[in-house]
Order: sequence, then C-alpha cells, then structure tokens
Amino acid sequence: MVTTTAARTAFFPSALRIFDLSLGQMLWSRRSIFLALVAGAPVLLAGVIRFADVVEPAALPEINGARLGGPALFGLMIWGLYIRFIVPVLGMFYGTSLIADEVDDKTITYLFVRPIPRGSVIFGKYLAYVVCTALLILPSVVVVYFLVVPIGGGSVGAEFPALAADLALLALGIAAYGALFGWVGARVKRPLVIGLVFVFGWEPGVLLFPGYLKRATVAYYLQGLVPHAMPDDSAVSMLMQVFQEIPTATLSVGALAAITLGAIWLAARAVEQREYVLEQ
Repeated sequence: MVTTTAARTAFFPSALRIFDLSLGQMLWSRRSIFLALVAGAPVLLAGVIRFADVVEPAALPEINGARLGGPALFGLMIWGLYIRFIVPVLGMFYGTSLIADEVDDKTITYLFVRPIPRGSVIFGKYLAYVVCTALLILPSVVVVYFLVVPIGGGSVGAEFPALAADLALLALGIAAYGALFGWVGARVKRPLVIGLVFVFGWEPGVLLFPGYLKRATVAYYLQGLVPHAMPDDSAVSMLMQVFQEIPTATLSVGALAAITLGAIWLAARAVEQREYVLEQ
C-alpha cells in the first residue's frame, strides 16, 4: 500500500512527466493552429493600423479634438482584444479539454493505469496549457506593442513598464481562466457549453450591474489591474465608467491567485474521485 507521504511525493514528479508529454502534443495539435490564428489577429490589426498611420496619419480617430496616440491604442487593444476576448476564450477551449479530450478519445484509461496519482494528470496538462498559451500570446502582445506605441510620437522606452504590467496581467488571466475551466472540464460531462455561457453570457452580463455577483467572475478582478495597462484618456475613462466598482490591485492579485489555486485543486480532486465511463 502506498503511504500518503509517498503519494504526495510522487505527485509533482508525475505531473512533470505528464507536462512533458502534453506540451509537445499541444504545440503540434490542431488546436494550436487555432491558437496561432487568434494570437496573430491582433498583430495583423496592429500592422494595418501602423500602415494606415504611415500612409494617412489623419485617418486615425480623434477624441475631444486630440488624435488618439499609440499608447492609448495599445491600452484599448489590450483591454478589448486580449483581456475581454482572447484570454477567456483560449482558457475556455483549452481548459475544458484537458480531461474531456482524453475521455472523448478514449485514452484516459491509458493515463489512469499508470502508477501515478490521478490528480497529477490534470495538473501536468494544466501546466502544459499555461506554457503553450503563454508562448504564443505574450510574444503577440510584444509585437503589437512595438507596432502601435510609436504611433503619434509615443515612446517605446517610456511605456515599457506598462508593457511589463500587461504581460503579467495576461499571464494571471491565462492561469486563472485555464484553472477554472479545467475544473469545469473535470467535473461535468459537457463542459464547453458551460464555458460558452460563462464567457459570453455570465461575465459580460453581471459586470454591467451593481451588486456582488460580479465578484463571481474572473474579469472583475482582471479589471482591477487594467489601469496599469490603459492610459488615462477620455475614451478609456468612458469605457471604465461602465464598471462601477473596481477592486484594488492587491485584492485583484490575491483573488486571481485564490481562483487559480483553488480551481486547480478542485480539478485534481474531481479527477481523483470521479469515475469516467467511456461511451461505446
């Protein structure tokens, strides 16, 4: 009989073996083609904006008579494209599939017959998701930064601390959404439906209304870190007024860490306790 201490000791080495196996599969899977297309879309948009600025600078919009500068455009792209769409959508598609794909492909039994803790399977696959997603999304942000920020005389060097904050913010979002949907995927039979409702229904809906329900979203805590990435121009101010409550940065980081750790722990427990019946 394996002792509790021995099982706990074997958890992380087992998770690292699963991580090594899963990372290569994720990087060369059809899902990664979708990920690359999603990550490349903002780069393409930034290239079009930069080209338009070179050809016809007056074509860019103005706010209160002032031309929208590169740092403001970059902040809007981070908020509107990455935080509100790309990160949650990728977290949903990858997170819900960590276990569900193994069940659908009827390969989960091959993982569970190995002499490793069941929970280490989803933990290792989750780590692979975080690395795979970060390797494609974060470089995309850097490319967009160098394309967009110089527009209108913006200084790439002066805005670099904001870029670092953006990258950290997106990494927190990738980790939190992936863990949350990893738990959903390990717990229910049709996780993608729940994921779609959460990302496109629940989060956008409750954020528009006052009350405590918005605290049951990941986006609420991500928006507490948005001021680090978004400039203080009137367009952004109007956008942020939609969200009547903005949590502090300390609360946001703590809540995102709690969501990530709590969800991945629940996911590991769900995998340990659930009996997976493969359909014939």
